[in-house]
Amino acid sequence: MRGVQLSLNKTQKLRLETALEKLESLSSTTSNNSNASVIVADTIPINYEDGVLKGHGTSEMDGRVVATICGVVERVNKLVYVRALRARYKPEIGDIIVGRVIEVAPKRWRLEINFSQDAVLMLSSMNLPDGIQRRRTALDELNMRSIFEENDIVCAEVRGFQHDGSLYLQARSQKYRKLDRGQLLRISPYLVKRRKQHFHHLDQYGVDLILGCNGFIWVGEHVEAKDDMVVDQMIKSEQENASLSGSVSSREQEQSHTSVEIRQHICRIANAVRVLSTLGFMVTVELITELVDLSISHNLDIHEMLGAEFYVIVAEKEAERRSLATKKR
Repeated sequence: MRGVQLSLNKTQKLRLETALEKLESLSSTTSNNSNASVIVADTIPINYEDGVLKGHGTSEMDGRVVATICGVVERVNKLVYVRALRARYKPEIGDIIVGRVIEVAPKRWRLEINFSQDAVLMLSSMNLPDGIQRRRTALDELNMRSIFEENDIVCAEVRGFQHDGSLYLQARSQKYRKLDRGQLLRISPYLVKRRKQHFHHLDQYGVDLILGCNGFIWVGEHVEAKDDMVVDQMIKSEQENASLSGSVSSREQEQSHTSVEIRQHICRIANAVRVLSTLGFMVTVELITELVDLSISHNLDIHEMLGAEFYVIVAEKEAERRSLATKKR
């Protein structure tokens, strides 16, 4: 919530401060767990009998392990470290990222991914539109703009690093593709935790949600993953029929139009992400759907989700949820 500007009245301000104080007290009582927030010189409770390893953002002082940066305490087996808040994205191999194409270069695309350097997606590191596995030719290189061009939004996976620190991506799967008919949101990368699943289909809303590890979030209309060769054949046959009849098929009309209902769902889900980001809460698919349902249950319009009252309600609900979770333990 640091640096957030909300026009709160006195009652709302008091309610929000109470909820945040409750969240802070709950965080301090569960400091032995991951996700405990710390500031510089805060003590990090550890069990020396377990042979703990001190990692980044920690130091030993007077027999205590203290934090040297502001952030969140993370524990991986015996390793304890502090993950800095509001830091730039630090990629790892296998990360799912969402990026924006900024340049079409020979045999490669350059993408902005919220990293200190631009990422590179090689032509040889992705599936061709015809779906055939073969060597890339000069014709494929000439047709690169028919696949991705500047300002296109692309989903890909981190493949590796070069000696100069540059990042290489790969898109050898049907789920890695060009993204359209949706919204791209940019939040702090630390709010997106690495999980096994970053692709989510919210079936009840007909929306696809991609939580990029780099802090780029995609909310768009659901697209069925289909075999490229089958799709290509269907498009060709439809184009032939359209040329014979002189009219555009109903399938093409449907593909070029997103219904108003789907657009409203996209905007509502995007606003839920914005609220979570502003409050500094972890962005998960469970919390996003919970906020969407909460806004609907309170009969709020989409734009009202960004009002001060909804921020207060969400903070109170999160404090209540964490309190119940602590009692169950």
